[in-house]
Amino acid sequence: MAGCARGSARAVLACLLAPVLVALLVAPARGRGGREHADWDAAKLLPPLPPREKAALVARFVTNVCDWGALATISTQEGVRGRPFADVLSLSDGPPSKGSGVPYFYLSPLQQSVGNLKENPYATLTMSLAETSFCKKYGFDPQSPLCAHTILSGTVVKVSETEVDIAKNSLFIRHPEMKSWPSSHNWFFAKLNITNIWVLDYFGGPKIVTPEEYYNVTFQ
Repeated sequence: MAGCARGSARAVLACLLAPVLVALLVAPARGRGGREHADWDAAKLLPPLPPREKAALVARFVTNVCDWGALATISTQEGVRGRPFADVLSLSDGPPSKGSGVPYFYLSPLQQSVGNLKENPYATLTMSLAETSFCKKYGFDPQSPLCAHTILSGTVVKVSETEVDIAKNSLFIRHPEMKSWPSSHNWFFAKLNITNIWVLDYFGGPKIVTPEEYYNVTFQ
């Protein structure tokens, strides 16, 4: 500060503001991603992981706490036609701790994944606790089985008229920005009809969960 005092008024002001500007530049951004979508403070309100021996409950837990996942489809793009194609999509199965287990999406025909799904509706969705505070808190690498993730396979379909409000409410509570997305993109609500489920939350390989077990579990 002694150096600041010896300069001109402008130089003194610049010297005093420099630490503040540096702090702003290096501070982490606070966007609308992750837990903030549902006014969820991950450090305080993220529920504890269910007992790992209850695979169906773990699967429902991962689906509910995750705001996005990687959806793998079969590509229709020239040059990679017929090959796996993965994209990150926002999703929601409902409000925090009150999810239905159904992954809902807000999609546009302009998305490459949607073009792929029109030709082949089969897809696989992966969601990982790496997107929450859980794995960082315990020092688990995203690839570690201890950083639990769930793999859901099935078909992606447009929701029926009777289900539109459920899908809309589920998604917009987590992703309010979606309300302002341009209507010219012809957005529509879709869901994954689940046929197969794998849970990887510990060593020894994935655990297989049936859709019946997945949906019948009591989840709060």
